[in-house]
Amino acid sequence: MIVEVCANSLESALNAQKAGADRIELCAELAVGGVTPSFGLLQLVKEHISIPVNVLIRPRSGDFTYSDLEFEIMKRDITLCRELGFNGIVSGVLSKDFTLDYKRTKELIEASRPLQFTFHRAFDWVRDPMVVLRQLQELEVDTILSSGQQNSSAQGMGLLTGLLKVSKDCVIMPGGGIRDTNVLEFKKNRFAAVHLSGVKFHKTLDHTPEIPMSSPGFLRDDEVAISHLATLQEVVRLVKE
Repeated sequence: MIVEVCANSLESALNAQKAGADRIELCAELAVGGVTPSFGLLQLVKEHISIPVNVLIRPRSGDFTYSDLEFEIMKRDITLCRELGFNGIVSGVLSKDFTLDYKRTKELIEASRPLQFTFHRAFDWVRDPMVVLRQLQELEVDTILSSGQQNSSAQGMGLLTGLLKVSKDCVIMPGGGIRDTNVLEFKKNRFAAVHLSGVKFHKTLDHTPEIPMSSPGFLRDDEVAISHLATLQEVVRLVKE
């Protein structure tokens, strides 16, 4: 079983590598579900990380339908990642009716080759996951990341195992709420890969300022999420035994 760690920083990526993870999905801003990492982060990850790294290509938070300008940004970012020599791309596009935007997703896949392509958790928004699975297999997507259209992969196990049974050449990779207490359930169900961030929040300030903070309530202005080395090590130990 492949253990893929969703790393939101160089420190998280280094902890994933030290923990023995097989692969990294590199992103920024986990609090909003992840967006494309900066050029500086991409460069430093290439310098310090030796395990395979797939890069999230998502120009903004929110839904997965994009304007022409946003789509052009995505293609430019893919070209950059290909030139830098990354292992894969993590992306995807939906239509406004929550079906797969087949044409634009195909363009992203073609722009990514020969890199691997993972269709991300936009899959959890689609109306008919079995239809979209067939479409993504037609497009030769390597991996689908999904929580089984539930808040966590454990809750979505029914759909995930159903996808696994009918999937041919596409890896179904559970992600969302995976931890050391449940990862063996996914191994028992014969999934070839799992995806987790394993983050813990670290205080960055000794005290918060007295001036009012402007960030939305779900953001933590005095804490940073970092993938936790011991947590990741335990997950790796369990699935590799």
